[in-house]
Amino acid sequence: MKKLSVLLLSLLVIFVSTACGETEEAEIDKVDSAGENQTEEDVESEEEIEEVEEVIEETSEEEIVEDLATEETAVNTDETLSQKNAVDMAESYLSYTAFSKSGLIDQLKFEGFDDEDATYAVNQISVDWQDQALTMAQDYLGYTAFSESGLIDQLKFEGFNDEDATYAVNQISVDWQDQAAIMAQDYLDYSSFSRSGLIEQLEFEGFSNEDATYAVDEIGL
Repeated sequence: MKKLSVLLLSLLVIFVSTACGETEEAEIDKVDSAGENQTEEDVESEEEIEEVEEVIEETSEEEIVEDLATEETAVNTDETLSQKNAVDMAESYLSYTAFSKSGLIDQLKFEGFDDEDATYAVNQISVDWQDQALTMAQDYLGYTAFSESGLIDQLKFEGFNDEDATYAVNQISVDWQDQAAIMAQDYLDYSSFSRSGLIEQLEFEGFSNEDATYAVDEIGL
């Protein structure tokens, strides 16, 4: 009987120990599961925050664009009929010939617009003035001869600043000796020159002594 009691007591201890072990494992599994769930929730929360921030940024950009468009419309609404006509004429001139900024303003004033409307019109249009200088340089060389410095000076006379004028002349491919020869022949077509006199005249026009001498030799003087 005593042995039976001891046996039952041992079995009870084993059962209790096993139950406690399973309980601890279950609790550990719960903790691990809770941790994984918490991590997943944190990731989802971060993704949601990022999505909200993106929406806010996109909304802000759209609002900025709308505000700018509204401001531009407001500006155009305030444009007078005279200013609108000045803008139209400025664009029309640029569609078939080149101008410097100051040259275009002067042309509009010559057409009867006051300085305020002419300046307003030129400021309203989008123009690459260096490209305008390049176009004008090519136009000049299409019908008369220039030295390099002479062409730069001509563009500056037309209202381009030194930087834009120099840029334009440097962009085009020109044989300056050939230009000197053309100019030398043009001079002789309407006036008489001695050899030294023509060389001096070409130097006055901006050609180097070397180019001027070459030109006079080419025309046989």
